[in-house]
Amino acid sequence: MRRSMIIRYGAIAGFAVTAALSTGSHAQTAPAKPKQPLTISVIDVAGDLQISQPAIEKFKTDHPDLVSRFVFTKATAPELAAKLKAQQDAGRVDIDFVLTGNDALAGGMEQGVWLEILPKFQDRFADLSKLYMPGAYAMQKMGRGQAFVIDWYPSGPLLEYAPARVKDLPDSAESLLTWCKAHPGRFMYARPSNSGPGRTFVMGLPYLLGDKDPLDPVNGWEKTWSYLNELDTCIEYYPGGTTATMKELGEGSRDIIATTTGWDINPRYLGIVPEDFKVATLKGFHWVGDANYMAIPKGVPQEKVDVLLQLIGYLLKPEQQAYMYDHGYMYPGPAIHNVPIEMAPKESQDTIKKFGRPEYAAMIADNPIEPPLDAKPLVAMFDKWDREIGGSKARQ
Repeated sequence: MRRSMIIRYGAIAGFAVTAALSTGSHAQTAPAKPKQPLTISVIDVAGDLQISQPAIEKFKTDHPDLVSRFVFTKATAPELAAKLKAQQDAGRVDIDFVLTGNDALAGGMEQGVWLEILPKFQDRFADLSKLYMPGAYAMQKMGRGQAFVIDWYPSGPLLEYAPARVKDLPDSAESLLTWCKAHPGRFMYARPSNSGPGRTFVMGLPYLLGDKDPLDPVNGWEKTWSYLNELDTCIEYYPGGTTATMKELGEGSRDIIATTTGWDINPRYLGIVPEDFKVATLKGFHWVGDANYMAIPKGVPQEKVDVLLQLIGYLLKPEQQAYMYDHGYMYPGPAIHNVPIEMAPKESQDTIKKFGRPEYAAMIADNPIEPPLDAKPLVAMFDKWDREIGGSKARQ
């Protein structure tokens, strides 16, 4: 991971690049401490707690004067924005801190549910352009001051397959379609609005197919939408989340699924997918970056906001970022410079050593890395996909 990555918005240096963690001024006035330690409610709609919960809990250990306990809950991304909006309209927000992918983040932006942290609290944080790696910083800018990237990875789209069952592996988008029609029901991807691999697969197709504008799903994806319609004819159904695709691949009811680096490594570590299953790319492959974010809903009391801003800053330090290697779920994971895997917990190092793929270093270094769709185009893509492609065949 020390080779440089080719990336449309700048060259990413490897993890050993040195960068100042803290530049510029900090808060002119230190945030007021709460009168007593607070209970903070955290909701996760991105599966990020399996990565970040140890670091979040460590904040409580290191700052017992600020937090007495965290209460963790999980939900699906499509339901979050409406839930927060209803709470805000009722004047009773009971969610303090959100871990989200760009799916629920985009939906929340559409409904105006997020607290604008920057530039109002800019002096509470380091220079983010120097703190984040370029790919992560590109996604940080997409947060429009309403969220902070907590972990980042080049993502996909990758294909994962059972080598004993797939002897004629597709090597292009066209041959994947041909393979799918010849093996109906044996290829699968999950509903994009609640699946990182699902949306990464869809967002990667415009690059594979040479569409007019990969960042404009409404007016620039003529080939992609046509392709997805054709592909739909040989897909049995679309799960409401990625885990179901992994289980079906592992159990043998599917032979090829859409995946990402993290969703390749982590399910094999968990034993959901056999260790010897393989990954592949298609001709013309471009990575589409992905990240998880930290956000604060509007309506959270200022006393809690002050603590949550400190939590965000804490989670962006190298010692906490090292937890983001986890068991490969967002491989590599850290979003900031200078967090080599040697800083990660030993169990994370062991997982990556056993279940990581040596070829990922070259794949990340040698292929372009593109930004995902911005908030409004992403919401438009989700809506069009649900209406025109898989909505009638999607299952929770």
